[in-house]
Amino acid sequence: MRDTQDFDFDVLIVGGGPVGMLLASELRIARVDTVVLERLPERTPHSKAFGLHARSLESLDRRGLAERFRDGARSWSNGHFAGLDVWVDFSLLDSAHNYALLSEQTRTERLLEERAQEFGCEIRRGHEVTAVRQDDNGAEVDVTGPDGAYTLRGRYVVGTDGGRSLVRKSAGIGFPGTGGRVTARLADVVLADRENAPMGMERTQRGLLFCVPLDETYHRVATFDFEHGKEAGSELTLEEFTDSLRTIWGDDLGASRPRWLSWFTDSACQAERYREGRVFLAGDAAHTHFPVGGQGVNLGLQDAFNLGWKLAADIHGWAAEGLLDTYDQERQEPARKVLANTRAQIALMNPDPYVTQLRELFQDLMAKDQVNRHIAEMLSGVRVRYDLAGPEHRLLGDFARDLRLKTDEGDETLPEFLHRGTFVLLDLAGIPEVSAVHDEWAAGQEWAGRVRHVVAACEDEPGLAGVLVRPDGYIAWAADTSAPAAEIADGLRTALATWAGTSGR
Repeated sequence: MRDTQDFDFDVLIVGGGPVGMLLASELRIARVDTVVLERLPERTPHSKAFGLHARSLESLDRRGLAERFRDGARSWSNGHFAGLDVWVDFSLLDSAHNYALLSEQTRTERLLEERAQEFGCEIRRGHEVTAVRQDDNGAEVDVTGPDGAYTLRGRYVVGTDGGRSLVRKSAGIGFPGTGGRVTARLADVVLADRENAPMGMERTQRGLLFCVPLDETYHRVATFDFEHGKEAGSELTLEEFTDSLRTIWGDDLGASRPRWLSWFTDSACQAERYREGRVFLAGDAAHTHFPVGGQGVNLGLQDAFNLGWKLAADIHGWAAEGLLDTYDQERQEPARKVLANTRAQIALMNPDPYVTQLRELFQDLMAKDQVNRHIAEMLSGVRVRYDLAGPEHRLLGDFARDLRLKTDEGDETLPEFLHRGTFVLLDLAGIPEVSAVHDEWAAGQEWAGRVRHVVAACEDEPGLAGVLVRPDGYIAWAADTSAPAAEIADGLRTALATWAGTSGR
């Protein structure tokens, strides 16, 4: 390897899908020199994923991006769980974004790529990474591009390169899980009788059918076959797909003119760890599962929101000891829960008649608002809460809601203060110790602007003295006005040192 300080970029991102593009934009707003290396010369027009859930939309809103994604996109207030007849009601969510947004993966990728480019990120398409190496001080990748082979060196490499991740394999990170038993055959096709096509998820005695319109011409149609698998590496043909339709549905729906054919299984795997030295994993490189409930891309976007500011903290020299390790600690559990609920859905989708009574029981339960809300929170990601150290408080580790704030500038909301990816210290009760601790901490920092101190009144939380919100929107400290002043000061001082760090370069 070359000289340990001879870096071409701070961070090398391998894989230019939505997760890689979001991570790039998160790093660039924190002034981290970043490059994205994507093997495909052009963005793929096809999308397995086509929905954004509440937690993703909340997070995008905290970067001022929610309206960009909502513009021209359809939304809906319900979804399915295991194809049951009782719908999941997202309007029950306690969120400003209590709906699902139709945003195909290729559209999401484009919007996030535009965002990364707005902040000056270099994106190299048609550049395939062929090897990854690391030492104690950095990592480098071998790349084959349109003009030949070359090597890049960075402080860190992040693999967002999918379920067959070269980065993960190069780092020697295991990827245990369960093999595939269900084969899904998917196609974007024209249907002969568009007006009378089935809608949503339908269960039959032989499997399941999924069918939704994508535009005025094409439908997304998928069959879920519990009996007939496919040989690994084989291609799906239109003939095989229509045969599957006749087997599962009893009719091929007159499917023709495919613009995309693909297949996958219910294999579910999770990386043993998301970090190995200078190498990190995010998105499908860290976890794969059956794409039921529209959770995959959303899970990966949350990885990027969690990792970006932590890498920036380390690169700028102010990260407290162990900060980078919290990425793995915090993001493993949400993925485990997604893998668990997708496996549960597959079990409920099984066409075996013995499962029918279980489905009926589940539907009776889902008719109750409390159960329906629980499942809506699970699918949308809003149940995620991190187990953070610090003085116990009902809000600690939770995602900061859209608090309405009255400041000297007028009426504002919390997301507006997070657009630039900084910490936000909300001082809500005018307790002198809160301002004093912030000023004491800021006086010793070379880049004190990483914590934005906001003095405001908040009718939504009348008993709250203050909160420290991390750049990813999660609460790192909170205290009530009933707490002793010394306890408030000590808790805030510890939280600032733990999360907002020390003097940087």
